[in-house]
Amino acid sequence: MPPPSDIVKVAIQWPGAYPKLMEIDQKKPLSAIIKEVSDGWSIIQNHEELALQYAEGSGFYITEKNRNEIKNGAILRLTASPTHTAHQLHDRVQSSSMDVKLEALKDLAKFSRDITFAQEFINLDGIYLLTQMVESGTDLLAHFGEMLSYSLTAFVELMDHGIVSWDTFSVAFIKKIASFVNKAAMDVSILQRSLAILESMVLNSHDLYQKVAQEITIGQLIPHLQGTDQEIQTYTIAVINALFLKAPDDKRQEMANILAQKQLRSIILTHVIRAQRTINNEMAHQLYVLQVLTFNLLEDRMMTKMDPQDQAQRDIIFELRRIAFDVEPDQNNLGGSIEKRKSMYTRDYKKLGFTNNVNPALDFTHTPPGMLALDNMLYFAKHHQDAYIRIVLENSSREDKHECPFGRSSIELTKMLCEILKVGELPSETCNDFHPMFFTHDRAFEEFFCICIQLLNKTWKEMRATSEDFNKVMQVVREQIMRALTNKPSSLDQFKSRLQNLSYTEILKIRQSERMNQEDFQSRPILELKEKIQPEILELIKQQRLNRLVEGTCFRKLNSRRRQDKFWYCRLSPNHKVLHYGDLEESPQGEVPHDSLQDKLPVADIKAILTGKDCPHMKEKGALKQNKELLELAFSVMYESNCQLNFIAPDKHEYCIWTDGLNALLGKEMISDQTRTDMDTLLSMEIKLRLLDLENIQIPDAPPPIPKEPSNYDFVYDCN
Repeated sequence: MPPPSDIVKVAIQWPGAYPKLMEIDQKKPLSAIIKEVSDGWSIIQNHEELALQYAEGSGFYITEKNRNEIKNGAILRLTASPTHTAHQLHDRVQSSSMDVKLEALKDLAKFSRDITFAQEFINLDGIYLLTQMVESGTDLLAHFGEMLSYSLTAFVELMDHGIVSWDTFSVAFIKKIASFVNKAAMDVSILQRSLAILESMVLNSHDLYQKVAQEITIGQLIPHLQGTDQEIQTYTIAVINALFLKAPDDKRQEMANILAQKQLRSIILTHVIRAQRTINNEMAHQLYVLQVLTFNLLEDRMMTKMDPQDQAQRDIIFELRRIAFDVEPDQNNLGGSIEKRKSMYTRDYKKLGFTNNVNPALDFTHTPPGMLALDNMLYFAKHHQDAYIRIVLENSSREDKHECPFGRSSIELTKMLCEILKVGELPSETCNDFHPMFFTHDRAFEEFFCICIQLLNKTWKEMRATSEDFNKVMQVVREQIMRALTNKPSSLDQFKSRLQNLSYTEILKIRQSERMNQEDFQSRPILELKEKIQPEILELIKQQRLNRLVEGTCFRKLNSRRRQDKFWYCRLSPNHKVLHYGDLEESPQGEVPHDSLQDKLPVADIKAILTGKDCPHMKEKGALKQNKELLELAFSVMYESNCQLNFIAPDKHEYCIWTDGLNALLGKEMISDQTRTDMDTLLSMEIKLRLLDLENIQIPDAPPPIPKEPSNYDFVYDCN
């Protein structure tokens, strides 16, 4: 008896008979199993013309190679063998009856997904038969469209198995497929298959690329992108990508120029990215490929070193100097000694932030980023002139150690952006990481640089960096850019806006938060410690809030017309029983004593705390409209008989302090952003302090096992 691991329990079907439940011995030859099954049903047909296939899902044939994939409970079907089926279909597709031919092509398109059948059909010269049918297909009138669609589907399925080389096809066949794409009105299924065939031809054969490129133009493909069928759009971009990818190096820029002339970027942005509600994975992949191929056009400049003797290249540096300092480029022809002119140039190049002040051309001899960095600098200087001049002059007026060198920063930033966007690398076959914002501008990389160089200067100031901190600043800038890109901004303006919310301070907070969420802080002992400490921290925060309320705060008075320079003061009594408040003539310099505040509100009388637009004074006519910026600072204390005490906090911090403190007085949860921040900070610090003695010691996820009880307790000391 075979071991259980070699036995598979399955159900087997046969048309017109009840399904059989049986056990298949995987050690037996498949032919013996088929004979046993056919004999059980007394099937007259030769068992060598029969085969097993899956009755559900893929419907693939079971062979000696794949039989080990059969699972318990699988439903199989006894059917004609792949060889027998291939011969039958080969004959039927050549039938003189259009109906028989159409049904045969439908079956062929379905069966061709199976590699076992595909091999048998190809052995009968099935590919040649299909290509001949496609080439002469225009003679078929009644069923031409549907028959052609199934013929192309079968052809695509057969070729996908990689059994037949693409180099075997004639120019006539290529012209025929291209004609289906070039026609203005063509059946969607035929168009899909034709585009898929053209893409495969280009990607799999150099000779076919040249032939397809002669038959298909970008102008003929563009209309297919302007429709609403996302599948057709996906196949169309795939063909464009294939032509782009396989084009010789000296032809890619020419093709890119054609794409620009045909406004491909704008068409994709309008009709694909913004028109489609959802971008499926395949479309996202094709857009990613197009994005990579477009940026790869920068590789040549990225790997080109500057020639210090090339006057045209040196003129770019002169132009940067002219724009920054408003000097004429031919100033070196004016009077004065050579040494004086050299000194003047050296001074200006130092202000521009070049590493080599005497001959800045030497800064661009390293690749990457090579000349691409200089291209970016010139683009920034010409298209964002005010920002360029501001950055250069702002840094040239700082102390030497605190200036952010524009030249060096631009070179390192360009190199970083090339790394982030993987300029020069071939597109991944599985990635679909495209960014919509890069399809919103014809000079997307340059605009991307312009935003990021301004970010770098801003971050430098926020970090109060010196020249020794250059690498640290670049690391922070990389993190800011990567985090802003994560959410896939839809435009460059949105990207810029997200960077505004990722200041250096915010990056520090994010880093701290992520450290808290690291694996060490998620282990069971740490979580239990955190849970134990949290009430203590919460009580500490609560006491701080109440202490601040006891100190009191000065609030401005506000009406619906205008802000007035009148003030009122509110503070909590030391016993936390009463709120004291009253008007003031001017802003106080310190705490206001309780006895000088005329009005009182017992805490016991407070019914509720309202915030934002729920506050009565924010609902007054005109108040909300004219004071939208105050909405986040408004809160009200509601007490007996619908009376209220209305507040406008001086700032967000005081708003959090007071709303938290009032909620704490009422026994409610403190829910402000400040409480969450304080909790995270204090909890992190407290846990780290308590774990100081365990530094570099692994904390187990589970406690050690409790040892077994001893056989006796004779070792216990008896006090008697």
